[in-house]
Amino acid sequence: MMKKLLLLSFFVPVCTESIAQIPGVLRIPYGQPDILSVVPDARTGAMGYAGVALSPDANATYINPAKLANAEKDFGASASFFRWLPELVDDYWVGYASAYKKLGGKQAVSASVQYFDYETWLMNGDTKQTSDIAVSASYSRQLGKNFSMGATLKYISSDLGYSSIRVGTIKKGQSVAADISAYYHKQVTGGQGGEDFNWSLGAIASNLGNKIDFGSGGKYFLPAKLRIGGGLSYTVTGKHRINLVADLSKLMVPTPAAGQSGQDGAVLASALRSFSDAPGGFKEEFQEIMFSVGAEYWYKNVVALRSGYYGGSQKKAGQQVITVGAGARIFQNFNADLAYIIPVKESSRLAETFRTTVSFYIPGKKG
Repeated sequence: MMKKLLLLSFFVPVCTESIAQIPGVLRIPYGQPDILSVVPDARTGAMGYAGVALSPDANATYINPAKLANAEKDFGASASFFRWLPELVDDYWVGYASAYKKLGGKQAVSASVQYFDYETWLMNGDTKQTSDIAVSASYSRQLGKNFSMGATLKYISSDLGYSSIRVGTIKKGQSVAADISAYYHKQVTGGQGGEDFNWSLGAIASNLGNKIDFGSGGKYFLPAKLRIGGGLSYTVTGKHRINLVADLSKLMVPTPAAGQSGQDGAVLASALRSFSDAPGGFKEEFQEIMFSVGAEYWYKNVVALRSGYYGGSQKKAGQQVITVGAGARIFQNFNADLAYIIPVKESSRLAETFRTTVSFYIPGKKG
């Protein structure tokens, strides 16, 4: 039961709201549900969650679907799984499946489903198995030789499944949201001898939508987020390739002031205000930015080693973790990827998180 009580601070909006309202304590922007903020795949997870400008693969539907217009393979699909907060509980897990299809040489469509299975605490002391789900569909298109954009529409359902300490009954929350993404990729050198140098930029504004309504449980902003990043990729002969990526991300959700929940106001106005509303001014706004950096090494385009770092200010309850992982390409069109989190602090709730992803691709007809 103690483990279930500890989880309340992560999964129950009422508890998060209470923490955010205490003067002098953490002023933490937050949105619901948590599933929208969880990076699902092992490749991105092994590179410090940085990937908005990483080369496209079947998992791009989450991090930046605009990249899929530049995908080399005609079709790709992937499935990911990991246990959530394994240090605290044994039976919480996240599953993710995605697929894309190229439409000619300059367009792509994609779809994904992300599922979060967990237990919540009832006020009578019992627990209830509940789930969150997010289903999305995306379209991406090249708008120039090196530039592409994507648009995503998603449906979100969140079943908190507990009896509220407020009067009334909490209902299942539902909402719709949209993502807008962009990707720029430039090859600087390439050709004879296998030498190849590329750089890329990416950006995505995700989870833009109306508040999710839990009835007497309250209305909450979705965890809208702006993520921007860049990447470099280099190989001399094609035998060894190094990919480097870095992302900056920030929630577009109001910063709670003393005595306030941070969940009031119109969605669009609040998203714009989130870049300048921190009571501590620019210094506090800067503390709300999360940093991600990652590196990937490929040997003969068959075996990959990865590592990264993800961090944010502890004053905003930011986690600092080192990520590691590996990948293998099997029979040219099948991939298997693993990722593991190494917390900077031993007490981190993210310790022992181990992601797995499998994917396959169809090259398409040549000529």
